[in-house]
Amino acid sequence: MSRFAGKRIVITGATSGIGRAGAVRIAAEGGMVIATGRDASRLAALREALPSHCLVLANDAARPEDAAELRRVVADDGPIHGLWLNAGYAEVGPIDDIDAAFFDRMMAANVRGPVLEMAQLSDLLADSAAVVVTASTAVYEGSAMASVYAATKGALLALVRCWASALGGRGVRVNSLVPGPIDTEFRAFMADEFRHRFEADVIARLALPRIGTADEAAAVALFLLSDDATFVTGAQYAVDGGLVMQ
Repeated sequence: MSRFAGKRIVITGATSGIGRAGAVRIAAEGGMVIATGRDASRLAALREALPSHCLVLANDAARPEDAAELRRVVADDGPIHGLWLNAGYAEVGPIDDIDAAFFDRMMAANVRGPVLEMAQLSDLLADSAAVVVTASTAVYEGSAMASVYAATKGALLALVRCWASALGGRGVRVNSLVPGPIDTEFRAFMADEFRHRFEADVIARLALPRIGTADEAAAVALFLLSDDATFVTGAQYAVDGGLVMQ
């Protein structure tokens, strides 16, 4: 397949998990990937995994100035055909443990980051370009420990609908990927025993009783970024084994 031949695709948060799987697959399908991340060792590993015509750069969605820096790097080489705003992280805790610093950290990375990146890059999008924003089934799960994280991802779903309206006149499509239980390093902050119990509980609630893979989630993002989805916008695509049954 060569769905992305001749296309420039920007992916934030691409050094691990779903974003990394997508970057590798887009490059294999002929795309020129511009991938961002924060961790030096993961950035180096991704550079080794991608062809030389792709670009991997250190960029932190939580830093307001890095959105402008991303634009500076991207702007000189022509239009962007795909933008995947994937960077984000989860931090959990009971309601009474939440303080201003906890809230501000997650909002900065998960909401302000994509908003500023879109503000900086939207005019660089080619007509008929595609944007994908990574949300989460946490929005619908009602987890007692994930209130702020779920709120950040709910904000992204609202932004996707607004952006789809704002950019539709140019033929630009904006959709959200809504991953559920996917086998990535996303839950690495949990202790092993707690993580195993958590995953077993989630699996018991699924119509497809297993954890999904990063490649399975990335495949749906690539569909939305490709010309296979030219009449899809403002939509949410759950990749969750039937967890929320939307």
